[in-house]
Amino acid sequence: MSDKEGCNRIVNENIELMAKHEQKKKDDLPWSQKLADKITQGVGSMASVTCHALLFLFWVLANTGALGFKPFDPFPFGLLTMVLSIEAIFLSLFVLISQNRMQVDSDNRAELDVQINLLTEHELTRLIRLTDLIADKLEVDKAKDPELRKLEEDIDPEDVIEQIEAKLEKAKS
Repeated sequence: MSDKEGCNRIVNENIELMAKHEQKKKDDLPWSQKLADKITQGVGSMASVTCHALLFLFWVLANTGALGFKPFDPFPFGLLTMVLSIEAIFLSLFVLISQNRMQVDSDNRAELDVQINLLTEHELTRLIRLTDLIADKLEVDKAKDPELRKLEEDIDPEDVIEQIEAKLEKAKS
């Protein structure tokens, strides 16, 4: 098996693992969350836009007498306004429910990314130290690069967070 095939296999296994994980999370959602997601997904489609446009057109034509029968909601269409207001309230709530869940999922993915990045940084630091020891053992003449010395040290996440917060605070002022 070539290196490329090995990498492709690993990537495919990781994709499959993530897909199974996402599907399990969706399956484990309470019915109310599934309903909110379905409504949000349905209303956010072109079919919904078309349906609403046709409904509004019919409503206006019917209530201006253009279709030949007595208007049930004459201009300025008070009933239509009330119905649309109630619909907007409920749609806003469904969208917020779905967005809150997606935000939690996003936060969880970001936390996983941070943990993997911290682990990777720790492992790379160890590999640099090991490579340096191997070079010493083989008596390879190497320049003592000050950057290399810094790379051999673990990065303290708290220091990074403090630096970020300091720069953000400085940018605010």
